[in-house]
Amino acid sequence: MQSAQGMMRGLMPDFIRSVCLTFLSVHSMPMKPISLLAAMTLGLTLSLAALANPYEKQLANGLRVIVKEDHRAPTVVNMVWYRAGAMDEKDGYSGVAHALEHLMFKGTRKLKSGEFNRIVAAAGGNDNAFTSLDYTAYFQIVPKRALARMMALEADRMQNLAFSKGEFASEIKVVMEERRLRTEDNPHALVYEALNAAAFKAHPYRRPVIGWMDDLENMSWQDAMNWYRDWYTPSNAYVVIVGDVNKDEVFKLAEKYYGGIKSRALPVRKPQLEPEQKGIKRIVVKAPSSLPYIAMAWKVPKLKDVEKDSDPYALQVLAAVLDGHDAARFSRKLVRESRIAHAAGAGYDATLRGESLFVMDGQPGEGRTVAELESALRGELKSVQEAGVDEAELARVKVQLVASQIYKRDSMMAQAMEIGGLEAAGFHWRDIDRMLEKLKAVTAEQVQAVARKYFNDDVLTVAVLDPQPIDPKVAKKPAVPLKH
Repeated sequence: MQSAQGMMRGLMPDFIRSVCLTFLSVHSMPMKPISLLAAMTLGLTLSLAALANPYEKQLANGLRVIVKEDHRAPTVVNMVWYRAGAMDEKDGYSGVAHALEHLMFKGTRKLKSGEFNRIVAAAGGNDNAFTSLDYTAYFQIVPKRALARMMALEADRMQNLAFSKGEFASEIKVVMEERRLRTEDNPHALVYEALNAAAFKAHPYRRPVIGWMDDLENMSWQDAMNWYRDWYTPSNAYVVIVGDVNKDEVFKLAEKYYGGIKSRALPVRKPQLEPEQKGIKRIVVKAPSSLPYIAMAWKVPKLKDVEKDSDPYALQVLAAVLDGHDAARFSRKLVRESRIAHAAGAGYDATLRGESLFVMDGQPGEGRTVAELESALRGELKSVQEAGVDEAELARVKVQLVASQIYKRDSMMAQAMEIGGLEAAGFHWRDIDRMLEKLKAVTAEQVQAVARKYFNDDVLTVAVLDPQPIDPKVAKKPAVPLKH
């Protein structure tokens, strides 16, 4: 268990979530030893090779098209991202962004319900979508010969979506069942939902992406269609294509299929800043579970300026020091040595549209209490505050960071996700390599400084799972299909 997974900001297929974790957090899989110099040299080589790639073009209607050529396999990833997620919803309408994502597969004025999926499958590809607090994204992974057809399909549903009231009524029941299985029957998900709802008083991140059940029960066909008409317009979207393609050919296809779509004015987005927290918040969640659980979240700054900001990079490295690899402090000291924790994690996302939290979480070991684990988690943080981190520890973290970047570039989907995710947060694909350089430049002194600066109880929210007896008579329910 790692808190970065718990903090993933959306509802997405498991294999996409695993790709996201590769680059949205500093967690990485065990790997063979590699020297820091070798890793950084290889990272720099890849960076230099990528200076002219990706390529970008903006159409007259405001749609941006970003193409990254990768000719190692005759496949292509086609993604359409909309800058509209759960944070754009209003009270009483939570979950509508995710519900609309489901309904985008119900057909258009040209295609029957479900035909989109059948066309993708017939082309030898697969497709899906996911919604987060910040955005909604749709993708297909197909042989390169099928790209034009995929672009035509996405352009069609960008402007011609059609679903009946009956289809809405049926699909909203699927969404409600998804909420039951993924949240209400998942004690850790319940804790994270309660944690966010308590940590954020005014900011829209307090609402869950899946939506509150009462809002789902009262959602209407018109609510979903209004969301589509408000936000699904070329000027609020961008296309990311990675694979065995030629940029000029892709730009011609984009002009052909998307160029004629007219953009609409977007709703006004007003600032939604969180007021200052003035004291620790503690909540308890009671749910059936075999083990207790604790999640602690501090309000910390996000990355705003790639060049000028330094603390967000240091916070990322701090998360890695605590929980960035198998020999990191939490795994080594709390899980294997003292066994005070069955599992422990740390996570921080610097690149998002809203406000950031730094989270530490865990499950107590056998015979240990939540209070003991909280003290131990705080103890590791205090150790960094007082003694800092040594150069060898810092070097290992940086090796992991650079290696993660290198391995990610072996995956077309990971490359597309990285580009799309950063663009959704208001950054640019050109910032990717510079961000890595800034991470590599973080010093031990900077890590110690942010550990001392931000972890004040006045900005802390603590959520604890109080495990209740599990009813053995309750049969395990089947998982919700990830395919829409």
